[in-house]
Amino acid sequence: RFAKMADYLASIFGTEKDKVNCSFYFKIGACRHGDRCSRLHNKPTFSQTILMQNMYQNPNNASRNTDGPKILTDEQEQSHFDNFFEDVFIELEDKYGYVEEMNVCDNMGDHLLGNVYVKFKTEEVAEKAVMDLNNRWYNGQPIHSELSPVTDFREACCRQYEMGECTRGGFCNFMHLKPISRDLKHFLYDSRGGGRKKGRSRSRSRSRSRSPRRGRR
Repeated sequence: RFAKMADYLASIFGTEKDKVNCSFYFKIGACRHGDRCSRLHNKPTFSQTILMQNMYQNPNNASRNTDGPKILTDEQEQSHFDNFFEDVFIELEDKYGYVEEMNVCDNMGDHLLGNVYVKFKTEEVAEKAVMDLNNRWYNGQPIHSELSPVTDFREACCRQYEMGECTRGGFCNFMHLKPISRDLKHFLYDSRGGGRKKGRSRSRSRSRSRSPRRGRR
């Protein structure tokens, strides 16, 4: 009987049937209830994935809340985001190790707004990155980093959003990932190794000054 109960509890862990552990925290590493959640947020002691909370600041977010005019055109917003993504991706890979995947949330809810998730090749690299990044700053703001339970971003993402059908908009509780341009994706993921860092030197020089850095609190 105990073995069957253990198997059952293991099978529902982190799902909506689990009345003890928060399924949202398990799937997306964040929960809109935060510390007030009635279910447990089991923070991992080891993981390949780290979360840097609310790190990306989209200049157009204010207008998204009020339906007012955009500060940046769509093209300018994409360029701003690409520069941020490239800057952070290369800095992290140069300093800590191989980045398997990096994703940035485009949600508007406070618990997901601007969240940056980075999946490294090993748990050891991720642990080192978290410890170091919590003593660093980006764009004038301290970085808040932690290990994340997210390992499969397909499970964390909103499928309706990916099909253009999400009715919850920016306040959906599943990840709406902001896409990088095709050229940047090729540059970062497909052109690793020799010569990659020279390929986008102009955009890199514009954003380099904002790279994660050590600073006084």
